[in-house]
Amino acid sequence: MLKEALEAQNTAVFSAITASIQVQVEPVGRWFEAFLKRRIRNVSASFQELEEEEELSEEEEDEELQLEEYPLLKTLDPKDWKNQDHYAVLGLAHVRYKATQKQIKAAHKAMVLKHHPDKRKAAGEQIVKGDNDYFTCITKAIEILSDPVKRRAFDSVDPTFENAVPSKAEGKENFFEVFAPVFERNARWSTKKHVPKLGSMEASFEDVDNFYSFWYNFDSWREFSYLDEEEKEKAECRDERRWIEKQNRASRAQRKKEEMNRIRTLVDTAYSCDPRIKKFKEEEKARKESEKKARAEAKKKEQEEKERARQAELDAARLAREKEEEEAKQAAQLAKKEKDAQKKAIKKEKQKLRTTCKNCNYFVDSEAETVKMMEDVEKLCDRLELVRLQNLNEALASSNKEESRSAIEKQVQEVNAQIQREREAELKAHQSARSLDQASTGTGGGKGWNEEDLQLLIKAVNLFPAGTNARWEVIANYMNMHSSSGIKRTAKDVINKAKTLQKLDPHQKDEVNKKAFEKFKKEHAAVPPTVDNAVPSERFDVSDSTPWTTEEQKLLEQALKTYPVNTPERWDKIAAAVPGRSKKDCMKRYKELVEMIKAKKAAQEQVATRSKK
Repeated sequence: MLKEALEAQNTAVFSAITASIQVQVEPVGRWFEAFLKRRIRNVSASFQELEEEEELSEEEEDEELQLEEYPLLKTLDPKDWKNQDHYAVLGLAHVRYKATQKQIKAAHKAMVLKHHPDKRKAAGEQIVKGDNDYFTCITKAIEILSDPVKRRAFDSVDPTFENAVPSKAEGKENFFEVFAPVFERNARWSTKKHVPKLGSMEASFEDVDNFYSFWYNFDSWREFSYLDEEEKEKAECRDERRWIEKQNRASRAQRKKEEMNRIRTLVDTAYSCDPRIKKFKEEEKARKESEKKARAEAKKKEQEEKERARQAELDAARLAREKEEEEAKQAAQLAKKEKDAQKKAIKKEKQKLRTTCKNCNYFVDSEAETVKMMEDVEKLCDRLELVRLQNLNEALASSNKEESRSAIEKQVQEVNAQIQREREAELKAHQSARSLDQASTGTGGGKGWNEEDLQLLIKAVNLFPAGTNARWEVIANYMNMHSSSGIKRTAKDVINKAKTLQKLDPHQKDEVNKKAFEKFKKEHAAVPPTVDNAVPSERFDVSDSTPWTTEEQKLLEQALKTYPVNTPERWDKIAAAVPGRSKKDCMKRYKELVEMIKAKKAAQEQVATRSKK
């Protein structure tokens, strides 16, 4: 601030004044402590003034401190000092844990001046020798309360502290009057200084939530080392001292657990009885119900909109579909009419061709030529289209007998040429597919596979299923033994061909099986009769039999096990056990199975002999 100019004086500025700058200064050390105290007390005073004020307040407290004489002091047992109330011994029962160190020292000084053995002895009182005098209790009291660690341990087990937790019945009647003092009483154990209050019925949700969050995460400094039953200083060796420490730790942990359970029970009981929680829950429920109702209405409205849009789309799609169906129906009717008209025209032209040829005796003279010409006319009726039939009928109508016959023979030749071309194309496609199949078999492709070898391979694959030892070598050996082509097959050839057969489509497989069956039927045709009216033997009956199904095979095998060789009329009973099969069929199937098993064993033995060599 500039000084004001006096009278008869002028103020002049010789240079520009710099702008003021605000500088933030952070107090440290004792000034920081004074700053905090000023802020907490909301006053402005110097550090010295605060110190003087504090000292003055402590002196006033010391002057105002009045000691309460403990009436049972002289009856205390010095040996049982651990169970005494040290605050009561020093006359501080009314102050207890709030007493300062100065107050404790002043109380001890007053008690010493009054109860010291020398003072009492000078007054003519009888003094007990040694540590058995009650003055030892005063000494123990100042020893415990003057040490912060020992005092903290004694305060943790304060005999005057009320550990009881109110019941739900008490809390529901007068919640705030019952629980507020309990929480204030237990707040002394908190490691945090600022403990939230229970509050009132008008407290906000944030205050109530903060209160219960604090107490559900309550951190207590209360510890129970003062109640240790054994003192490690009395141990005679290190092992005994470790054992005592272990026992003390276990007992402290157990008491700490019980204390935390007590706090948790207190908080749970208060939470269940708190009328504000019930109010907040009802408000939250009402809010959720309103939100749910609003969402339901919005969802309903949205669904209605979607339903209307979907219905509009369905109507549009239905109309479009009906229109398409109507157009398709009209087109189908038109196509049907055209097709019917064409069929009628073709039928008419065919009938006209047949009638013209019949009336002219098919343009031939002999009966044999007539039959052949009838077949050719039918072939023309089957193969020629409408235009060619019309042209042919027109040519027949305007020509004589020879010209008409020539026209028919020309058309027949063209039809036969067309049929021949179709057959050649089909045969060529079949041969190309077969050549590709043989080329895909690798090294085995150079060795031709006829239908007999293919059927023999299929039979061997079924005869030696997966899991057979050296399966493909056994199959190759079996084919070499039974094949009539004389080509020796290796295991690799057999594997390649088997893979190729697996890749064939069902139509090609059916074609292979059909060719094999036709060949079998041709080779096993009936024996030409040498004597008229000769009756073939039952043993060599070659009547065609249907293949055995899996179910019939199982029934046959079960019947063979049920009726052994020495059973009378064995084959009659076996045939009766297999529905649809006669005695001859069962005996024939049995012989086939025996031959297959013998061939299988022979092939396996041969492979085993080769592997040994």
